[in-house]
Amino acid sequence: MGKKVYFAGSIRGGRQDAELYNRIIKYIQRSHTVLTEHVGDLSKSKTEGLEDSDVAIYEQDTAWLREADVVIAECTTPSLGVGYELAYAEAHGIPVHIFYNKSRANLSAMLTGNKYFHIHSYGVEEDMYSFIDAILQ
Repeated sequence: MGKKVYFAGSIRGGRQDAELYNRIIKYIQRSHTVLTEHVGDLSKSKTEGLEDSDVAIYEQDTAWLREADVVIAECTTPSLGVGYELAYAEAHGIPVHIFYNKSRANLSAMLTGNKYFHIHSYGVEEDMYSFIDAILQ
């Protein structure tokens, strides 16, 4: 079934875009595998999972990153963890595509200035899906 996608979005940094993550993940799952579907779990709060071992979370997430064919990140809500995941993917040669809503966020120059990352700004959610189709074809 298609590509293995590591979808990155904020969890502890804030869950205001969780519904958006859920819709993107469901869209990708129509023909590809999303290794990190929990990111779109609407019941997951930014503090949920704090009882889980941070070491176990790190080990699982980096294993998923190494397994992924591509990283798709929605970065409108800033997240230190997502930033780390993007750098980890770059260090391991995994293609990275970063999406953000241009009316709600300005990305860090550490992302926009890095030619490794493919940056996609959008005005409305529907604009993302044609980019995602092209990335995953």
